[in-house]
Amino acid sequence: MVTSAHRVSSSRKKVQNYRDRLRALGLRPVQIWALDTRTAAFAEQAHRQSLAVAKSSQAGEDQAFIDALAEDLPA
Repeated sequence: MVTSAHRVSSSRKKVQNYRDRLRALGLRPVQIWALDTRTAAFAEQAHRQSLAVAKSSQAGEDQAFIDALAEDLPA
């Protein structure tokens, strides 16, 4: 019978071994916190900003810049 404490210990060991292998390859862990794009607040702010850009006197130049960048992206 496998105890809960044994499973936790086994999982920790597997994670530690995985991290050790990655470090041996010259990698290091990095944690990044990003905005949650699923929230209503994010959608509202994105909408406000997109309207501000669209109403800008430089909207055409801005869109041309984005289009030029998009041409270089893989399909």
